[in-house]
Amino acid sequence: MHQVCGVFVFFNLCLHFLAPSCSGGNILVYPIDGSHWINMKILLEELHARGHNITVIRVSTSWYIKEKSPIYSSITVEVEEALEDFFDVFIKEQIRVQREGASMLSFFKLNKDFLSMLTQAHVLWCDVTKDIFENEDLAKQITDSKYDVVLTDPAIGGGLVLAKYFNLPVVLNVRWIPVGEGHFVLAPSPLSYIPVPGSGLTDRMDFIQRLKNIFFNCITKFQELFLVGPIYDDICSKYIEGGCSIVSLLQQADIWLFRSDFVFDFPRPTMPNVVYIGGFQCKPAEPLPADLEKFVQSSGEHGVIIMTLGTLVNALPQDVANEIAEVFSKMPQKVIWKHKGDRPSTLGNNTLIVDWMPQKDLLGHPQVKVFVAHGGTNGVQEAIYHGVPVLGIPLFFDQYDNLLRLQERGAGKILQLADLNGRNFEEGLKEVLHNSSYRQNIQRLSRLHKDKPMSPMDQAIFWIEYVIRHKGARHLISEAYKMPWYSYHSLDVVLLLLAVGAVLLYSIYGVFRFLCCRRKIKTKTKLN
Repeated sequence: MHQVCGVFVFFNLCLHFLAPSCSGGNILVYPIDGSHWINMKILLEELHARGHNITVIRVSTSWYIKEKSPIYSSITVEVEEALEDFFDVFIKEQIRVQREGASMLSFFKLNKDFLSMLTQAHVLWCDVTKDIFENEDLAKQITDSKYDVVLTDPAIGGGLVLAKYFNLPVVLNVRWIPVGEGHFVLAPSPLSYIPVPGSGLTDRMDFIQRLKNIFFNCITKFQELFLVGPIYDDICSKYIEGGCSIVSLLQQADIWLFRSDFVFDFPRPTMPNVVYIGGFQCKPAEPLPADLEKFVQSSGEHGVIIMTLGTLVNALPQDVANEIAEVFSKMPQKVIWKHKGDRPSTLGNNTLIVDWMPQKDLLGHPQVKVFVAHGGTNGVQEAIYHGVPVLGIPLFFDQYDNLLRLQERGAGKILQLADLNGRNFEEGLKEVLHNSSYRQNIQRLSRLHKDKPMSPMDQAIFWIEYVIRHKGARHLISEAYKMPWYSYHSLDVVLLLLAVGAVLLYSIYGVFRFLCCRRKIKTKTKLN
């Protein structure tokens, strides 16, 4: 056993020290605020530690991306509107509509609000990008800085347009794009077994579910062609020689860093420039602050439940919060709950309300038994890494899809906000706590996730440096994006073969008809 461990350590050291180095790369970062920035910052900290020079483009109204930082310099673009305002209104409305119950009306209401918020966000960031192009001094500063690569978040396309304008290689940091998920513009994506984000489906679909999947794909295409696409067509036609589309820019990206892996996600076709770095932000737990450790240890054999709804949601509606607090008060476990709203009136003595919690350190603590979460990518991956089962309350975006993947693997359970009440919350919580299969299944996922020759973070850094060393990775990009849709699907070939087949059949028919007619004529002649 010691020999095996020694070989493994030696192999990792070889990867670290013998891999080609790339010191002092000059990286321009075009991020998105909010939870996406939290992950981007972790990546930037590692790049900074390895000697790279980093410049971050931010807006003056940013609520997460600070102007001054020890790990990067910044370029601040002045704007009046804040993206945070869009999110606040959108999130409150989403929660309100979901509480009214699931119906066709609520579905269209949620989608209408989402599309409206989405359009506003893209217009805002396109305006930011235009301001950079129109500011001659700033454009010259970017040109003179001779950046090696643009590291950007493809959920907003401004970074892609900027990289195209300055002719720089691109590394994309997440799988979400302006309209849907990155695989759908990169790799073959048969709708028969690959669920469209938001559809709530798995890779095992019956006929009705496949119809539903195609319907959701049509919604995505509608967004691409009529809502988001024209916003980027406008900026591309004005500033990019020859024009371009947001989809073509996505397809031309040198490397994609997808915060996912196939321990978590459903198997599917992929491409050589896609690198899976799911859980790259995860690290072993560090000791808790003394007061928090004391509270956790006071739970004894019953353990601790932790609950958080991420960075964007401060609190649930008061009636829901009161019901959850009442359920917690009945449990023998201690509870740590990140909650910034009004203090629930039914809060028990066993529940600690906090504004912030060291989530990864708590998940890695042996006393933590269940994670009550909204299903954000960070939380789900950290739960897998530390092997803690999840009781999920999805609210919006990809959260239901994330939790569905855990539920399909028997590592979590979903409670819909529309149906959430004290009774089913208590039942769900007790099921995840006392049914040992949930913990066994997620600990199995944890072992699979960690069983890799190279850590996700090292992979991410390697491929960013690879692009810097080779001034791009064009050889990994498929030429499929240059093909018209009918050529991509070989419809022109199929039509030609059908035409040839039709001509051949018609010719055979003509020959037989000619022979039959000739025979009849001969017969009639003999009879006469």
